[in-house]
Amino acid sequence: MIRPVAYVAGTGRGIPAKVMSNHDFAALGLDTDHDWIVERTGIVERHIGAPGETTMSMAATASRAAMKRADVSAGEIDAIILSTATPDRLLPSTAVDLQAELGATRAAAFDISAACSGWVYGMTIAEGLISSGVVETALVVGAEKMSAIVDWQDRASCVLFGDGAGATVLKRAATADRGILSVYMRSDGSLAELLWRPSGGAKVPYAQAVLDDRSTYVKMAGREVFKHAVRSMADACDRALDAARLTGQDIDILIPHQANVRIIEATAKHANIPMDKVYVNVDRYGNTSSASIPIALDEAIERGRVASGTTALFVAFGAGFTWGSMVVRF
Repeated sequence: MIRPVAYVAGTGRGIPAKVMSNHDFAALGLDTDHDWIVERTGIVERHIGAPGETTMSMAATASRAAMKRADVSAGEIDAIILSTATPDRLLPSTAVDLQAELGATRAAAFDISAACSGWVYGMTIAEGLISSGVVETALVVGAEKMSAIVDWQDRASCVLFGDGAGATVLKRAATADRGILSVYMRSDGSLAELLWRPSGGAKVPYAQAVLDDRSTYVKMAGREVFKHAVRSMADACDRALDAARLTGQDIDILIPHQANVRIIEATAKHANIPMDKVYVNVDRYGNTSSASIPIALDEAIERGRVASGTTALFVAFGAGFTWGSMVVRF
């Protein structure tokens, strides 16, 4: 029997109040409409952060909710791992701002960059820290203000993304009946230019030329990304299930990265998990990158889809390319 090292003690989410529907894109002068977006992605609306809402502020809202549910105080947190592709600034990390905001004075805090797979990567890092004995309680957050890095003149990409944050408190497992049963992570940097921001880093710094050519915004080769996402998420499901010594029939709920409903359906079919066991909220949030799985998990718990004894499979794919999966018993 697999004995878990860490378990999920609490979850939370931080979602901007502003909702942008597919119909709102007409006001931007884009050649798109509601039916076109829904047919290709399944997305109906997404939340967009107001000017005063930041990656950190959304992360703080999600974190406080997770800490409350886990009955954990700020002083008990040993590590804060924040996954984001949209840090509030490049130096220092958004995680240290979150640490200061929460008053988690004992915690080591750092960002990770693994795009849409970031929460799975962060959870894996946190489990490793707990296993090593360095950490007893970890806060893992996926937080994104994607509206700040998408090109609002590009209908192929701007309709896909939304803003939000999801947080999870991990604690050392005291019993064998709940916790993380398996994890899997992979990446392929040779495909980076299929989904990337070409400029704006140290290699090609911000300058008038890159602002003019809009190369600081997300660029995506949609068809190629779709193909690799389906293949990689299927592989990740297989690997996590094998490592947990389970099959799709043993899974009570699949919570995949919420990027595209067709990718979700293909992943579920490969894993032999019926769609009535799949949690889908991409229609209401769009793609919130690394925040999507923890947001969906928090909703699933609130709605009674995840409860004590539930065995869940998480799977994600994102820029890098990165992909990963995890089986957790609650």
